[in-house]
Amino acid sequence: MIMLLLPLAVVLLAGLYFIGGYNSLVNFRNQIKNAWAQINVQLKRRHDLIPNLVETVKGYAKHEREVFENVTSARSRAMGASTVGEKAQAETGLSAAIGRLFAVAENYPELKANQNFLGLQEELSATENRIAFARQNYNDQVLFYNNKIQMFPSNLVAAWFKFLKEEFFEVEDKAQREVPKVSF
Repeated sequence: MIMLLLPLAVVLLAGLYFIGGYNSLVNFRNQIKNAWAQINVQLKRRHDLIPNLVETVKGYAKHEREVFENVTSARSRAMGASTVGEKAQAETGLSAAIGRLFAVAENYPELKANQNFLGLQEELSATENRIAFARQNYNDQVLFYNNKIQMFPSNLVAAWFKFLKEEFFEVEDKAQREVPKVSF
């Protein structure tokens, strides 16, 4: 009787392990999707603030057309990016364009004192902080998930059910990692 129950117990334990491993991987994958959705919420908020900021600055700096076009173009690229890598690159370009926009605003003291501009600047700053937090959370979730699918024995379940490695949201170019300095 024990000879019959022992193989059955081993099969049962292996089945429970695979079920638990599969559910754990699904949980991590869903956490990544949720973290990515949170990034997109904050990026949408940022994208919605930019046209208002551009219009406010435009009223004061009418001859800075190229800067406005660059911000608008960078915003369009950022909104159209689909993969994590494309989104990271496009958002970096958008951050640089916004930095140049703020540099232009530096030349207009009346603009720096404008309540609309100050409010938009504050909102954008708060949004940038939220984006940074959301990116960090996303990358943490990707790290947990990627570790899980690469570490033994959960890598067996990951390979069996074709769980694939996720991409981090990171900036490739070292020069792009530096935050543009803007002082008001």
